[in-house]
Amino acid sequence: MPATREYRETFDDGPGGWFGFVNNAVGAKPLEIRESCAISRSPWWIDYNHAPPGLGYLHLLYMLLTSGKAGEHHREVAGVNRFIAGNFGVDFTNARVTLRLKGELEARGGQLSLLVQGFHDGFCTGWILTGQPFEVTPEWSEQTVVCTPDASQWSCLGSRHDRVDYYASTPLDRVLKDVNADILLVLHPLDVVPMGPLDGDPHRLRPERDYPVWRSRLPEGYVMLDEVRIEFPGDRPAS
Repeated sequence: MPATREYRETFDDGPGGWFGFVNNAVGAKPLEIRESCAISRSPWWIDYNHAPPGLGYLHLLYMLLTSGKAGEHHREVAGVNRFIAGNFGVDFTNARVTLRLKGELEARGGQLSLLVQGFHDGFCTGWILTGQPFEVTPEWSEQTVVCTPDASQWSCLGSRHDRVDYYASTPLDRVLKDVNADILLVLHPLDVVPMGPLDGDPHRLRPERDYPVWRSRLPEGYVMLDEVRIEFPGDRPAS
């Protein structure tokens, strides 16, 4: 059997292409890098791009582009992307993703999960590995998930009412074979509750832009990510 190819990021020399996210208007933000860890702290932005009738709201803790060329701002924020530089490719079918992590997290129903995204036929589709969440504990742990093409392990993000020109629901097997946008670690689901009465449907409005929310209902805390490993089956070529 051909040897497995492995991507490994230890954050010993900066973020390696990983970054956080401010909001739709600003985009990427730097992660805190300390003691060879990438640290993400609340409060996190409420990503409303997939509000119902989509899958729902997300917190975006960690992101990594999987292809393309980064602009100046992104390079300043995330540093050299060692995944793209290493030519690891974008076929994540049956890839094994291992994290070494710890933290203190008041999850309030949210689960830390892998999200993969790809562009196909002019649209972006995201799938969350909801069947295999990671657990954030106060002590270090190493946990592995497998990007199986079994759709029962995943949930498609879909789109809010006014983003259907950008987000679609491409089948899982096609997206896994070509994760050409990014991978993320996200918290989902979120209990987004308006603070006070609203004039209109909350899912057609934007939380924290069009109305305030009860932050006490959302996850709080921090996550320390010490290592990310992605093992790709060796019988596929690099991109």
